[in-house]
Amino acid sequence: MTKSKLKRSDPQVPGHVVIIPDGNRRWAKKHGLAPIAGHKKGLDVALKVVKASRNLGIRVLTLWGFSTENWKRPNPEIKYLMRLYTIFFRKHQTELYKEGVKFKWLGRRDRVPVALREILERIEAQTAKNKKYLLNICVDYSGREEIVRAVRKIISKKVKPSLVSEELISKHLETANLPNPDLLIRTSGEMRTSGVMSWQTAYTELFFSKLMFPDFSLAELKRAIADYSARQRRFGQ
Repeated sequence: MTKSKLKRSDPQVPGHVVIIPDGNRRWAKKHGLAPIAGHKKGLDVALKVVKASRNLGIRVLTLWGFSTENWKRPNPEIKYLMRLYTIFFRKHQTELYKEGVKFKWLGRRDRVPVALREILERIEAQTAKNKKYLLNICVDYSGREEIVRAVRKIISKKVKPSLVSEELISKHLETANLPNPDLLIRTSGEMRTSGVMSWQTAYTELFFSKLMFPDFSLAELKRAIADYSARQRRFGQ
């Protein structure tokens, strides 16, 4: 399959793609800019990726915006990033609704600034009945922590140990009712998943792009999908 032939109806296009948009700060440093400039450029690229993915036939897209480990970054940078996210989602909330996007926030909600928490939860509520396309945003997210929260929910229901199964755990994750990722893309040349969807990505195909996320393009997205389509997925069989 060539990149130019990828279409919405193509069965080789992954249904659920996860992107770890890495390299914003390094991109800024490379261009002699402050880290916040890299984050702003990264958000502009993220918006283009969201729109492009729909045109390629990807039905579920997950973007990792802020990990639990990111709280260790300098406080001014964190504050700016949270404010930037708030402005960005406030600006595009109507657009997401009108275009049939169902929005979901994955991650802890108790540590995120009130303004950002309110806008993200508002978009979730407004788009809850949309079905054309699913967009997940990971903010204050950790794959391991997600599993811990799922286990705690199960324990609180006093489920018998003999009844605990993979299916039961999956139903208590934040991604319950979502298909497991088919393809995970990480930018900036880093070759690790950093715990994103630790449970769900057991058989996910991985693609590591050398481009820093602000340089990520439609052509690179198509290249990742073309690479995915050339693989034979056996799921352990």
